[in-house]
Amino acid sequence: MTSPQGHEPTHEGASPGPPPSGPAPGLTALANAFIAFLFAASAPVAIILSAGARGGLDEGDIASWIFAAFAVNGALTVAISWYFRQPLAFFWTIPGTVLVGQALLTLTLPEVVGAYILTGLLLVVLGLTGWVRRVMDRLPLAIVMGMVAGVFVQFGLDWIRAFRTDAALVAAMTGAFFVLSALPGLARWLPPMIGVLVVGVVVLLFGPDMAAEGQPGLRDFRPDAVLAAPILYAPQFSLAAAVELVLPLAITVIAAQNAQGIVILRQAGHNPPVNAITSACGATSLVTAVFGSVSTCLTGPSNAILVSSGHPARHWLAAVILGVFGILFGLFAPLVTGLLLATPVAFVATLAALALLRTLQGAFQTAFAPGLPLGALVAFLVTLAGLPFLNIGAPFWALVFGFLVSLLMERDRLRG
Repeated sequence: MTSPQGHEPTHEGASPGPPPSGPAPGLTALANAFIAFLFAASAPVAIILSAGARGGLDEGDIASWIFAAFAVNGALTVAISWYFRQPLAFFWTIPGTVLVGQALLTLTLPEVVGAYILTGLLLVVLGLTGWVRRVMDRLPLAIVMGMVAGVFVQFGLDWIRAFRTDAALVAAMTGAFFVLSALPGLARWLPPMIGVLVVGVVVLLFGPDMAAEGQPGLRDFRPDAVLAAPILYAPQFSLAAAVELVLPLAITVIAAQNAQGIVILRQAGHNPPVNAITSACGATSLVTAVFGSVSTCLTGPSNAILVSSGHPARHWLAAVILGVFGILFGLFAPLVTGLLLATPVAFVATLAALALLRTLQGAFQTAFAPGLPLGALVAFLVTLAGLPFLNIGAPFWALVFGFLVSLLMERDRLRG
């Protein structure tokens, strides 16, 4: 069912109504967008750096990859979030990045680019046929949320472990979050995550120097380069690359990444346009491919941060702001990457975990409610273990094995 303007409905059920007035909602959208950006621009960028180095890519190749991953996907995020008035944040498939790093040991970069293009075409076809929407509508919510909980619990564990390395920083940020959360009147004018950001930056700038030994800290940061210099690659199509990459990449986009984002958005009261999302991932992957970047996907953690607080009617605005940050990061990737690498790991780990805390709580509540608790538990454990099989990441197998367990052990409730 579509709206008169041709959009898929923005929210399931009743409309959340107009957004609340006052300065806090806009600040909340800005804070959530900035935290989602910091998350995407830190650990996931480190994964690109690691995969590229493992695959023998030079600095120019990796810089071009990062440019497309942020600038092109940021533009998609702005356009599609504005069009559907929903928070639809797109970046790149992290499991696919790991897969590509391994594939580059035996394949050339032009062959990998050819596989990216074939993957993009496959995603476009799957989105246009409507097949993905039908599958997503039939996936048991409890099992999907068990998988989501397995992904997000890692962020919570990273937060707790960060107390061991940067106790003063993490304690100050955590204290700010819980104090502001416990005072609703104050939180309306100073949202908890803004307080966490401010406290964290103050400690980094004026507290003890927490840079690792031999490594420059935030106060010592001096950029070597500022603007990105993207490279255009001519694809080379080979059977070996197609067999090794196309199907696994498509599965990681649809089942390991998009499934997370779609379920998270539905839990927040939105109705994400599944077929349009899949087609957009494919079409955008065709563009990012020529710059050497891995396939586009709907991000799970970043979307979870965008909807973690604030009125649902303003969530799409946070996504647009995130997209703008992504475009700017892509254009100034060398500058911002160096700046982020100069901050302690504990800073971003704490930001991400505190922003995702309520989402993680909701994932556990949905997964282990009466219904399909055994299938959800298996999905959670398979995801938590993180072992890939047949070049396909653990989140996909979590859905497969969780569903099979429920089919065998919880058949009556699965049918219900």
